[in-house]
Amino acid sequence: MLGHHYTRTFLETAVASMNAGCNLELSYGMRNNVFMHIPQALAMGNITLQMLRDRIRPLFYTRMRLGEFDPPAMNPYSTLDLSAVQSPEHRNLSLEAAVKSFVLLKNVRGTLPLRARDLPGKRLAVVGPFADNPRVLFGDYAPVPEPRYIYTPRRGLETLMANVSFAAGCHEPRCQQYSRAEVVGAVGAADVVVVCLGTGTDVETEAKDRRDLSLPGHQLELLQDAVQ
Repeated sequence: MLGHHYTRTFLETAVASMNAGCNLELSYGMRNNVFMHIPQALAMGNITLQMLRDRIRPLFYTRMRLGEFDPPAMNPYSTLDLSAVQSPEHRNLSLEAAVKSFVLLKNVRGTLPLRARDLPGKRLAVVGPFADNPRVLFGDYAPVPEPRYIYTPRRGLETLMANVSFAAGCHEPRCQQYSRAEVVGAVGAADVVVVCLGTGTDVETEAKDRRDLSLPGHQLELLQDAVQ
C-alpha cells in the first residue's frame, strides 16, 4: 500500500495478504497495523473463519515447538547462555554448511580444489574488493562475528604453504576508483589467481534493488586484467 501502491487501505491490504497466504506481519512499530483490520475483514465477509484458522495454525504450531507455552524449566532453550555463541560445535556446523552450499559453475582442467600438498613453492595472487575486506563479506541482516572468527579469502589462503600476494584493486564493491597497476603487479608472476568480486550490502539490500546483474563499477575490468 505505502511503497508499491498495490492496495489503497489497510483493510484491503489485510484481505489481499491473507488471501495470498501471509500469516505474520512485521509492522515496524505501527500501533494500528495491517492485521489489526482482520476482525473487520471477517465481519464484512472478506475472509472466512476457516481461512483465519488455517493461517493461525502454523503460527501456534511453531510457538508450541519453541516451548513458549511450557514452564521455563521444561524449555531447553531457557538454559542457553552466551557459551553457545560461536561455540566450536556451531562453528564446525557453519563450516560444513558453507562447504556443502558452494556452487561450482566451471572447473577447467580440474583447477579446483586447491590442495595444500600441491602448493608448496607455488605463487598465489588473491585480488579484488572482496579479497580482504571483512565488512563486505556479510549479507543483509547477517550478524558479524568476532574478528578472530572471520577468514577472508586472503587470510584463508595465507594459511596454506604458498607465497600469497594481494591487491584489492578497488577497496569497496562499487569499485569507482580502480588501480589496474596494483592488480597487474600482484598477478604478474602468480601460478594461481583467485579473483574475489561481488556486490555486498553496499550495492544491494532489502529495498535497494539493482537494474541489472552486471558487476559494479570497474569490477569486470579488474577481472579481465587479472586473468588475461
